[in-house]
Amino acid sequence: MRSYTRDHDVIRSWAGARGAEPARVKGTQVLRIAFDKLPPNWEAMNWQEFFEIFDRTAQSFLYDDTPGSRICKLTRGPRPGPIAHGP
Repeated sequence: MRSYTRDHDVIRSWAGARGAEPARVKGTQVLRIAFDKLPPNWEAMNWQEFFEIFDRTAQSFLYDDTPGSRICKLTRGPRPGPIAHGP
């Protein structure tokens, strides 16, 4: 199921279970979750730095909690909870 969260522990746990690390686009506040080798325009960061920007910019983390799924996205605005599906 896909859900939104702002909970730091959930995000860190989800990423850790998939071997992902926090990153950002070099020279910006644009956050990323990196699964493999970083693209040339990304830079690694620690979780503390990541969550400082995440909180300051009021982002939410969209993720699929299916084991092994790498589906995720950082979005603007708080949208906690599961995604509502239409009829």
